[in-house]
Amino acid sequence: MRSTELREFFKNGRILVAKESYVIVKSRRACADAFAVVRDRNETTSIVEQSKLRRQKFLGIEGDWRLITFDMILPFGLIGFFAHVSGALAREGIPLITISAYSTDHIFVKEKDLEPAVKVLAKLGFTVRRLSSPATAPSGKAA
Repeated sequence: MRSTELREFFKNGRILVAKESYVIVKSRRACADAFAVVRDRNETTSIVEQSKLRRQKFLGIEGDWRLITFDMILPFGLIGFFAHVSGALAREGIPLITISAYSTDHIFVKEKDLEPAVKVLAKLGFTVRRLSSPATAPSGKAA
């Protein structure tokens, strides 16, 4: 997809900014109530709302992550979407963690980088909606 086509795609897109903070943990088994679990031959990684983290032994833990969800269907054949998004965030020095679901993508940025990340995404053309709870209220386009 060309840059001009991607920009048009972004203008029809929306991001959801979760209110909660998340932790990313490395452990021997998946954490209960995890947002996502990734298992490979070397480790199990769970992403969990910080407030829902239960006591267990962790091999590693990294906290203060915020969730941004692309609230749109991303077709499997879509080319360059994430390269464009991650490139824009990288140019601003914003590290991220990505999780792809069947229909859409999610990114996690550190709490301190949340507002700059939202501004970058709004500048790309996304409409921003901040979630205050599971029942959400729209906040309009980010400045």
